Amino acid sequence: MTIDSITTDTAIKQRHRAMWASGDYPAVADVIADLGPRLVTATGIGADDKVVDIAAGAGNVAVPAARTGAHVVATDLTPELLATGESRFPDLGIVWRTADAEDLPFDDDAFDVAVSCVGVMFAPHHQECADELARVTRPGGRIGLINWTPTGFIGELFTVMKPYAPPPPPGAKPGVLWGDATHVAGLFGERVTDLTATTATLEVTAFADGAAFRDFFKASYGPTIAAYRTVGDDTDRAAELDAAIAGLADSHLNDGVMRWEYLQVTATVTG
Repeated sequence: MTIDSITTDTAIKQRHRAMWASGDYPAVADVIADLGPRLVTATGIGADDKVVDIAAGAGNVAVPAARTGAHVVATDLTPELLATGESRFPDLGIVWRTADAEDLPFDDDAFDVAVSCVGVMFAPHHQECADELARVTRPGGRIGLINWTPTGFIGELFTVMKPYAPPPPPGAKPGVLWGDATHVAGLFGERVTDLTATTATLEVTAFADGAAFRDFFKASYGPTIAAYRTVGDDTDRAAELDAAIAGLADSHLNDGVMRWEYLQVTATVTG
């Protein structure tokens, strides 16, 4: 890697960290809190397992994993999110550690289970993340992922925001590709076996209407905040984005319930 590419990558990571530190992502994570226990169950995490939660945020998987008696390390590029998790759950024995999902500071085969819940999907370089997930998990250990699908509500939200959002960094792939089973299988290749991919939905009842969803994400969710910052003082564009997000959310609301589609993947690391 050249000095120029290292400098560029460092700048990308700094912007990424700042985006997720903006707003109140832990409040967003509370809306999707049920996903964490689902992934713990799917990967069979239990007492004395050594677990790493990658791009953990404030600990949506790390916390229920630790409650099984597992030994958990929660990592994230954004230390502000880890600090929130540590302050909320100081007595679970979780190790909260700032780390880059594309370059984890752990030995090979260090963990029994590696997990990520709508986290690693937002790192720009997918192959590097998959390589690290496989590298730090011992042979016979498990990998578990939950990611938003391209065709579900959050995938559609990113499509709506794309014309207003800052351009992605060079070489970055869309995060929702982690919600495509073929893409994920290709990233891991022969390094895993017994790969199972299941599409499911999360029922969300937190929003009375599309405007309420828009206002919450506009204030709390890093990528949405970034889109509005890119629009800046252009009131017409901001109004367009307001209407587009609220309209999308209204189209997914039925009797007060939204159903957010995700892909759950589990796999065993080969020897």
